[in-house]
Amino acid sequence: MGPFFVAEIVWMRLQRPAFCPKVAAYGMLTAYQASSRPLLMKSIGPLLNRRRFAASVLMGGLSLPLAAKVQSEIASESFTEDSSLTNPLLWAVAWANTSAEFGALCHQAYNLATLRVALVLEKRSSEKPLAVITDIDHTVVHSASYWAHLVEQGMDFFDDALWDEWIPKNLMTAVPGATEFLAFCEEKGVEVFYVTNRDQGEETYDYALKQLQYLDLPFADADHLTVYRETSDKSPSREAIGKTHEVVALLGDNLNDYKRDYYVKDIDERYALMERDREDFGETFILFPNPTDGHWVRAIFGESEPAATDENRQVLMRASARGAWDGI
Repeated sequence: MGPFFVAEIVWMRLQRPAFCPKVAAYGMLTAYQASSRPLLMKSIGPLLNRRRFAASVLMGGLSLPLAAKVQSEIASESFTEDSSLTNPLLWAVAWANTSAEFGALCHQAYNLATLRVALVLEKRSSEKPLAVITDIDHTVVHSASYWAHLVEQGMDFFDDALWDEWIPKNLMTAVPGATEFLAFCEEKGVEVFYVTNRDQGEETYDYALKQLQYLDLPFADADHLTVYRETSDKSPSREAIGKTHEVVALLGDNLNDYKRDYYVKDIDERYALMERDREDFGETFILFPNPTDGHWVRAIFGESEPAATDENRQVLMRASARGAWDGI
């Protein structure tokens, strides 16, 4: 399987392991026959020369026989960017940074959150003030430039040192729909509490607060921001806010933002927990798309920030190939 498919297939397989369109598409591509190659070369001639086409075939995995035939030709050329072109993050980062579908899913999540708040406002019975609890990264703040930088540098795993360097530069943008939803909550008198886990040393809290203020988001103050440095367990904040407020909804890109139950190291166990809670999604918990990082990674590697080693790349490949067609 071509390395380009790895990151996207992993995320898709873990969210819905019964079927993966990329795997199916790959199967169809490998059925491509040698007799069709001249016609295909003729049709794309104006766009790609033969050598560039051969390189794209090899990297994309169109045909193993064809890949073998042209491998020696490609090897003779000195492409300094080869490792970058086979970076397993490419598909995931390109999707999150460019696709209208990513933006649509974010708006869809915030539309659901808005509807949830509106329904509770209409039928509220509690004397407690209303509140929404939200994660920050990949939920309110979009870190597209960080992931683009990793890809540009040829890095294929999350890098904590670069993340810590990126955070204070305020190069993030608001996730699509975030600004409008948070303004809606402020207008309706629904408090928003930001709860995140980060660790950039002693200035961690200030960095997070300044990001929210830089984006001019409501409730960007010390009373509404909690930052965990030593743990990713946000349960204490959820419980504390629940004592003083009626929590309308929880927002996050990670199921661990909803319940600590999801902090497990087994893929199937985590998926079973999701099925258990399936009626809560879109109601009490609103999930946002994130194909690059999160505790789904921990379920594969046993840790949320695995090292960039060949051994872990093999683990990633095996995770991508779960349930793969045998070609027969």
